[in-house]
Amino acid sequence: MTRPFRFAALALVASSLAMPHAAFAQADVAASTPADGSTVSSPRVITLTFSDPLQPATTAASIVMTAMPGVKNHGEMAIRNFTTAWSDENRTMTLNLRQPLRAGTYEVRWHAVGADAHRMTGTVNFVVQ
Repeated sequence: MTRPFRFAALALVASSLAMPHAAFAQADVAASTPADGSTVSSPRVITLTFSDPLQPATTAASIVMTAMPGVKNHGEMAIRNFTTAWSDENRTMTLNLRQPLRAGTYEVRWHAVGADAHRMTGTVNFVVQ
């Protein structure tokens, strides 16, 4: 191996070790309202607070009703009556519902692309009484 090539390889390794750890981190939901696994009454706001800031242009969420009391074999039903807002330096996504959610089981599905181009996905499940 030639000396200039060894130096370049060493510089590349050293620079990759010096990169901030956050560049390789994967964001996840650190907290949510309603909380994952909780039972609540007719929410009008759903919040997802992530462990790291996200880029709103590459992040989206959907609300899906997965079950309805008294209805056997209820198929998934997308809830579309909400707007999305960001706060806390793009760590908190707020889904503002135009009408409160009806009784049933819900799943909030989210996806994002991190600064390192890594795709991230997750869910938050809750029940509305």
